[in-house]
Amino acid sequence: MKNITFLILATIIFALILGCSDTTKPTYIMDVNGLHEAPENAVWLTHEHILVDFIGADNIQPETWDHDKIISSLLPYLQEIQKLNVDYFVDATPAYLGRDVLLLKKITDITGIRIMTNTGLYGAVENRYIPSYAYALSAEELAEIWIDEFENGIDNTSIRPGFIKIGVDSHDPLDPMHEKLVKAAAITHLETGLIIASHTGRAEGLWPQLKILDDFGVAPEALIWVHAQQEADKDSFLKAAETGCWVSLDGMGWEMEDHVKKIAMAKEHGFLDRVLISHDAGWYDPQKEVQSIIPFTAVFNTLIPELQSRGFTDDEIRMMLSVNPSRAFSIKKRTIN
Repeated sequence: MKNITFLILATIIFALILGCSDTTKPTYIMDVNGLHEAPENAVWLTHEHILVDFIGADNIQPETWDHDKIISSLLPYLQEIQKLNVDYFVDATPAYLGRDVLLLKKITDITGIRIMTNTGLYGAVENRYIPSYAYALSAEELAEIWIDEFENGIDNTSIRPGFIKIGVDSHDPLDPMHEKLVKAAAITHLETGLIIASHTGRAEGLWPQLKILDDFGVAPEALIWVHAQQEADKDSFLKAAETGCWVSLDGMGWEMEDHVKKIAMAKEHGFLDRVLISHDAGWYDPQKEVQSIIPFTAVFNTLIPELQSRGFTDDEIRMMLSVNPSRAFSIKKRTIN
């Protein structure tokens, strides 16, 4: 009886969280250990990878992944960010590209780092990572699958997603499959309150996504423009920031100078409060005999000292590392009033 009462109370509380449309605290997020309050002083990495398998949706074999070997390979890199006081690690690897929630749970149990996983599908790279069943389903039917993962758990586990991950090729108009993915993400957001992180790249592919969200009554604040650093046009950044979507500069494991310029531009034009920063680093590739893992440390060892030398304050750095991620990944329906 006590367990039933607890479940009823938890359901009521969670429904109240989802129904809340203001920005009052507390903020709640979902990681692999479940729903909890996320303080705005925690340190986040908002786009990283533990495992990525590029073999393609038709050939992927998760049962062949050696968890012990993967953990052994990644643990030294995760211990580095433990020392840097990283609290949250957003694993951006989608289904059919290497998402393995049990692996993530094992790692969070070992390290204490809170890891978030996702629901959704990744259509970029000309649908190479889209499973065959998805072609026959409508946006509504895809959304049903994603909502079920949120409500009941992923792959017959109790682990639930903390965000929606989709991927599109950066074209306008979108590929029909990619349009369907965005529609499914909109439906899922309206039901779950999960943020949508969309691999997009250049801004050309951002505008049709925002239009679809608008058609469904979903506010731009529900979308993270992933890999925004690939856009070169300043006016596109200003236009995107004006809509209210999140701007993710997440290639700092690969390049730094251009990211610094874009962050400085965000500060100059007053949209630093919409910026997320991360490495897009890692990862273990099961198709390779020898691993070449990119560390998760450049933000702390290179970016922050450079920003400080340019006059960025501790509060501005905290905004990007802590405040913005906590607000972006909070579970909340963002709708057009």
